[in-house]
Amino acid sequence: MKKRILLSIGLVFIMALLTGCTEYNQPITAESTGFWNEYIVYPLSLLIVKAAELAGGNFGVSIILVTILIRLAILPLMIKQTKSSKAMQALQPEMQKLKEKYSSKDQQTQQKLQQETMALFQKHGVNPLAGCFPLIVQMPILIGFYHAISRTTEIAEHNFLWFDLGSPDPLYLLPLIAGVTTFIQQKMMMAGVENNPQMQMMLWIMPVMIVVFAVNFPAALSLYWVVGNIFMIVQTYFIKGPDLKKAKETANAGGAKK
Repeated sequence: MKKRILLSIGLVFIMALLTGCTEYNQPITAESTGFWNEYIVYPLSLLIVKAAELAGGNFGVSIILVTILIRLAILPLMIKQTKSSKAMQALQPEMQKLKEKYSSKDQQTQQKLQQETMALFQKHGVNPLAGCFPLIVQMPILIGFYHAISRTTEIAEHNFLWFDLGSPDPLYLLPLIAGVTTFIQQKMMMAGVENNPQMQMMLWIMPVMIVVFAVNFPAALSLYWVVGNIFMIVQTYFIKGPDLKKAKETANAGGAKK
């Protein structure tokens, strides 16, 4: 679990680095060069523009539609990631027994622990890296879409609802909604998983980071985060329905005992 948390933190850091340093302030056009621009950012930017044309020039609606479209496109990866996570979770009791059996810190014992753990994975057909691969594949797509929104000049010239897409939300409603929906989505993802300090820390750190970013970034990005989070909440509800119900029953049972 610690490795997954460190991986998540590392991916957030890489996302922040890429969004901040990779031509972030340069508009994306058909003349933009480089693999990142030509094959990821510009096609996504073009998709946003074409969707806006179909929506009567409304770039707010365009961002919502394209966000949903991209989330649907990577949905199979999310389902695979969730299944892998649940398989690893099911093996946690047996892995804990192995750790207790090979509790000595000497090198030979630790090697034996690794061998037994790998044998356990092979027995149940579980790949410990399978949950990371979908996440790694998704990140360039999501970061590219982030860039497309930030660097498509047409977006900054339009407004949607009460805010200008090219400026931070003056009422701070979108950043707050983005933070709240991030918290809800993460809470749902953690349902059925034993709590630990690292997970609780991530549960609060991620929403705070999103709010801080959203307050300072164009409202178009906040809109993207909000729509993406709502999609993830609905997606998680359907994928992890039994886990959410079980976690709720466990919480209710615990409250009744008190």
